[in-house]
Formats: sequence, structure tokens, C-alpha cells
Amino acid sequence: MKTLLFFEAAERAIPKITAWHLADLGEYLGKQKLYERQAPQKLKALKEHAIIESAVSSNRIEGVNVDPARVKEVVFGRAHLRDRDEEEVRGYRKALELIHTKSHSLDVSEEAICELHRLARGGIGDAGEYKSRDSDIIERYPDGRVRIRFKTVSASETPRYMKLLIKAWQECIKERWMHPLIAMAAFNLDFLCVHPFRDGNGRVSRLLMLLQCYHLGYEVGRYVSLERIIEENKQRYYETLEESSKGWHEGKHDPWPYLNFVLFVLKTAYKEFEERAGATVSRRGSKTEMVHHAVYAIERNFTVADIEKMCPAVSRDMIRTVLKSMQKEGKIECIGRGPGALWKKKGNTSKRG
Repeated sequence: MKTLLFFEAAERAIPKITAWHLADLGEYLGKQKLYERQAPQKLKALKEHAIIESAVSSNRIEGVNVDPARVKEVVFGRAHLRDRDEEEVRGYRKALELIHTKSHSLDVSEEAICELHRLARGGIGDAGEYKSRDSDIIERYPDGRVRIRFKTVSASETPRYMKLLIKAWQECIKERWMHPLIAMAAFNLDFLCVHPFRDGNGRVSRLLMLLQCYHLGYEVGRYVSLERIIEENKQRYYETLEESSKGWHEGKHDPWPYLNFVLFVLKTAYKEFEERAGATVSRRGSKTEMVHHAVYAIERNFTVADIEKMCPAVSRDMIRTVLKSMQKEGKIECIGRGPGALWKKKGNTSKRG
């Protein structure tokens, strides 16, 4: 079973960039605990916002979309759901809730993985069950052409591979053959290569990443959506996954592009958490800071709808209030009129007020 990265990663030399990521993440871990002690109640809004972003982004990566005006109601409300997409977004929120509330007792096991899949897929059809037929990862082009991007593990071999993968994770964490964050990223790569379910593998891989990070003490995903950061870097996500999966079946693949991408996502989340938590603790309300962060993150002119998409937990009225305040401070200006009017950043916007 040489194809599973765990059996080989311990013998690989760690690239310098990986070592830098690990060192930075070690520092961020200490800061995470500091902020949690200083202002646990003030971080509550960040938690709500992260749940909404995670449920929306992880599904949107897979082409599942929800009307922005209904996002908060779909995620947290009890309203009747209109379609399959809304069922899957709410189901993902339930999976997140399970991780957030029971991560200490939720082991990485076949039962837990199948339960996360069942929830994320809305409990419909083959939700919670391994694939019954072989299914390759296929890329479709606008002109109708298709290509097999990756040939996954066969349906008949899937249960055996999953047992080996889970056993390797458990032994690695217990015996510490490698840094646990590298083990987490390696597990994620192997899981996606095994591709145990007919559909929903990407979403389950992101839920497992969150769960494993919690087990390791890296709980930034409680405050900043890892899924949203992956969505914002979706092209790089797919490129590194394809690059690192080449030769996987023969054990000749290069795992580091994808492993470093996973560490980059985690580090980006911590950097953002530091910025948001610092503002929350010191000078601003967290929702105001979310809008500020969205404005500075956009590298072009933007509309209120753009900010609304990036901040689903913040009302449109609140977004308009913050934008008008930033306009008075001379940081942005409005171009045009009406709901679709563009906003433009002025001067040097790298420094936040």
C-alpha cells in the first residue's frame, strides 16, 4: 500500500518553505490562546460569521449556490428549504455544528467520516455510504470536451484503503513520525485521491481538515472560515491537488505543492484572525471589521453586493453604514448612483484605520 502518503512522508526531507510555515503556525497558536483568554465573548460574532462563510463557500466550490438574501435564514433558521442546494448548505452547517460542539469526542473513524458525509449531503440518496461504482475525477471544458484529471481508487478497494488511511493517521499521531500538521495535510491529499464517495468528497475533506486541526489544537477555523480561504484560492487549490496527485498510485508523486497549500490556508486564516480579533478586542465591533477586511481584500472597484457576498453574516444596512463611514474618512469614494453603484478605494489602502 505504498500509494498512501503516510507510509513514505516520514522519509522525505521537509522543504524550507514547509518548515517556515510550521514555525509561523507555532507562533500563531500561542496568539490564538491569548485572544481566546482576553475576549471570549467578543469573538462570538466571528464564530457565527465563520459558520456562515464555511457553509456557503465549501458548497460554492462544488457549484452549490444559495441566494445571498436567504443565506442566514438557510444556515441558522428553520424556514422551509426551497431546493436541493439549500438542503446541502444547511446540512453542511449541521456537520460544522457537530465538529464545533463534539470535536473532543469525535474521532477520525469510518463512522465519523460517513456521518459527516451524510450531514453534508443533506441525508439524501447515498449520503453516508461509500461509492458503489468506480468514479474518476473528470474535467469538462466549455466546448464539450472532457478529460480524466485523476483516476481514483476503485469502489471495491475503497473500504480497504480507508481503513489503512485511518489507521495510518492514528498511528502517526500517537507515534509522531512527522509533524502533526504535515500528517493532517497528507491525510487530506490521500483522502481526495481515494475519493471514497460518489459525490461530496471535497466537502468532507474540508470538514475533516477542520476536525483534525481541532484535535491538534489549531482552532482558528472556529473564527475564520478555512473553506472561504480555499474558495478565494480555488485555482491554486485545484492546480496543487492535480500536481501532487500525479503518480500517486505508483507512490511517485510529489506531495509538497498540495501540503504547502494546506499550510498556507491555515496560516492565512491565522493572519486574518489576528487582524480581526485584534480589532474586535481593541477598537471596533467585529462586524465593522469584517466589512473593512472585505473592502481591503478586493483588488478592484466593488459594489455593495460584492461586500454582501463576502460578509454574509452582516446586513446590507450595516454594510452601507460602514461604507459611508469609510467614505467620510476619505478611504473610499462612491462612483455613480443606485444599488449597483461602484465604490473605489482612495490612495494607500494598505494601512487600516
